[in-house]
Amino acid sequence: MRALVVVGLLAVFALVFVVIALVRDTQSNAGGAAGCPKNWPLADVRLREPKDVKINVYNGTDEVGLAGSVADDFRNRKFQVKKEGNAPKAVDDVAVLRFGPKGVGSAHLLRAYFLNNAKLEPDLKRKDDTVDVILGNSFQQLATTTEVNQSLGDLGSPVAPTGTCPAPVDK
Repeated sequence: MRALVVVGLLAVFALVFVVIALVRDTQSNAGGAAGCPKNWPLADVRLREPKDVKINVYNGTDEVGLAGSVADDFRNRKFQVKKEGNAPKAVDDVAVLRFGPKGVGSAHLLRAYFLNNAKLEPDLKRKDDTVDVILGNSFQQLATTTEVNQSLGDLGSPVAPTGTCPAPVDK
């Protein structure tokens, strides 16, 4: 009987603790645009599904046809490939991802396909949600589905780039 009373008291204390924590929560606006400096762009930090991601694939190497074959690989993974071609200059990295505030969540997903070895180049003036994928000399292949899922776990949630604020998330 005594054990039952102790368990009941513990349950009451746990409930009171949870209610107090919820009432005093100072992070209820975390991820929102509250407190954002005027004129800062809002970054879409929602993690996207491949079918909702628009990309341009450019070849920043000397390997002929690389952009086309990688673009086909992305299409097979349900990405929306808008353009493909050669980059104006060579890239030594695995890849470079160029995107605007509306493409933050998409770029985050794409990073996982390069196992977090892609260089991020946010452009705060860019108005569309398309991500430019520039393949570099260190590129070998896109990650497998299992590797992408593991990489996404390691990366955590998308983060708004410096000079932007996270856009409010629709609930």
